Amino acid sequence: MGIAANIAEDWHAALAALAWQVDAGADETILDAPLNRYDLPAEAPKPLAAKAFSSSALPVASGAADPVAVARSAADQAGTLAALQAALTAFEHCDLKRGARNTVFSDGNPKARVLILGEAPGAEEDREGRPFVGRAGQLLDRMFAAIGLSRTSADAESALYITNVLPWRPPGNRDPEPAEIAMLLPFVERHIALVDPEVIVVVGNTPLFALTGTKGILRARGTWAQTLGKPMLPMTHPAYLLRNPAAKREAWADLLSLQARLR
Repeated sequence: MGIAANIAEDWHAALAALAWQVDAGADETILDAPLNRYDLPAEAPKPLAAKAFSSSALPVASGAADPVAVARSAADQAGTLAALQAALTAFEHCDLKRGARNTVFSDGNPKARVLILGEAPGAEEDREGRPFVGRAGQLLDRMFAAIGLSRTSADAESALYITNVLPWRPPGNRDPEPAEIAMLLPFVERHIALVDPEVIVVVGNTPLFALTGTKGILRARGTWAQTLGKPMLPMTHPAYLLRNPAAKREAWADLLSLQARLR
């Protein structure tokens, strides 16, 4: 009996370890060919120079294409959401794309009065190809359902449209880097212009920084501002609320503020 219990315990421990590695970004268990890790390289690799990024521009090597300029040109040429999605899927200047399963574009009704802008896909979103489908997404759905809004509604009055600043999952769910935000911001701005919502709700620090250049979502939340010529309401990310349930009271106040604005 004790042996069977130990086997079951070891099995669950191994499964938990595997799940942790998947969440951390591991996507394969073996290499294509044997690798002797004790071999010394023929020549020591040269150290790479450190790069300094800003939220508005990227350093570009001589003769190389400027990723922000390429993104801006591709986004500006997209006249429809379908064209924008195709342009984003074809964009090859962001390394995050190489490690992602899917380009997570959007979900919900594009005629919605409210557009929710999140940060980036997590593991479940990357697998499914839709934003906010994990635990945080389920909480987000319940939060907005409490004021009569839903991503599945066909009625623009009660609908939501959801997208992210980044369409590809950062490895290990790390915070997006300023360089990544800068190169994908043209797609975000064009996305918002094509949907043309009445109100933008930014959830978390990354979308707040992308649209305003400032951070501090806990200070900004609940205070209406203007961005891209539209009213913007900052809110804490549902993932933060899962870790800090006491903050749900403030989130409820923000939802009521949104409901009053829409009325």
